[in-house]
Amino acid sequence: MTNTLHRYSEHYAVEPTAEPAPIRDDYIVFAMASKGLNDDDLIEKYRLFLRLALKHNPVNIGDATQGGWLRPRRDMNPTAHWARENRPDAEAVIAGIAGHTTVAAVFDNYDAMEAFVEELKSADLGISINISAPMDESKRCCQDVGIARHSVEYSLGFRGRLDRLPDAATLELSTMCGHGMIAADFAKKMIDWVKENRRTPEEAADYMARFCSCGVFNTARARRILKRACGLRD
Repeated sequence: MTNTLHRYSEHYAVEPTAEPAPIRDDYIVFAMASKGLNDDDLIEKYRLFLRLALKHNPVNIGDATQGGWLRPRRDMNPTAHWARENRPDAEAVIAGIAGHTTVAAVFDNYDAMEAFVEELKSADLGISINISAPMDESKRCCQDVGIARHSVEYSLGFRGRLDRLPDAATLELSTMCGHGMIAADFAKKMIDWVKENRRTPEEAADYMARFCSCGVFNTARARRILKRACGLRD
């Protein structure tokens, strides 16, 4: 099971009964192990997974128990929130792995994701690898690197009173944290602030990423969503 299946596509807002438009800039690769079965030297396996990912320019990496490479800091008070430096810290994610968790790398293009999966095949870590991507592209990735796909999970989309949901751009941003740690009102606020030139799309995307507790928020896609919602050029 992966909560990344619930990432929202703007296509729903136009044709609620239609198939969602494929997302072509959002690819997540996870690694996870089962307790007592394949968890020997697990910390080092997870660290190697993330170090291999860094070779392919991910837009985020994360540890499900600690967060991504942009994260909150307990030593800063709320008045410093907007002025603090936003610099990804990959080494903090890698060094912070302490045991059983799920680690992930997020990419904004297919080629980088495929090259990473090919390296994982060669590394043969002995733990489960999960690709969260459009179905045709995850299938093509497995075929291209020569591995057999074990299983498939589908998202059935959004059902019910869709008119009660926030607008499409807000949903696209807030559902990039499958644990619900990016509130819809917060995402809407970031859209409004970009429209008002109070924050850049880059700053707003980084702010939201800090609240994603497992590090799978795609800042590159968030910047594109913000620009589109605000009528800015990409």
